[in-house]
Amino acid sequence: MDEKQKKAGQNQINIELNEAIAEGVYSNLVMIAHSPEEFILDFIRVVPGVPKARVKSRVIITPQHAKRLLRALADNIERYERAHGTIDERHMPGQPNWIGGVGGEA
Repeated sequence: MDEKQKKAGQNQINIELNEAIAEGVYSNLVMIAHSPEEFILDFIRVVPGVPKARVKSRVIITPQHAKRLLRALADNIERYERAHGTIDERHMPGQPNWIGGVGGEA
């Protein structure tokens, strides 16, 4: 094993995905807030006709990770659209027509 392979092995991490997490959580709204130290992403499921929505998952990340996430998501969207066509952003019946975050800081 050469030096480059040794360094590559040191940078690897085994990621474990248990069955409950692997099922995922459906979300059709994300609210984003931030402080100087972190970004808070609240993933919410909104049901049409129901006046109350519940946060299904909260993810808290560093500003650096938020920026890397932004780049990774943009890259994945670009690859998706190359393979499947442009994503239509028009409002879909029965779906919330707002996505975004709260203004200001958390």
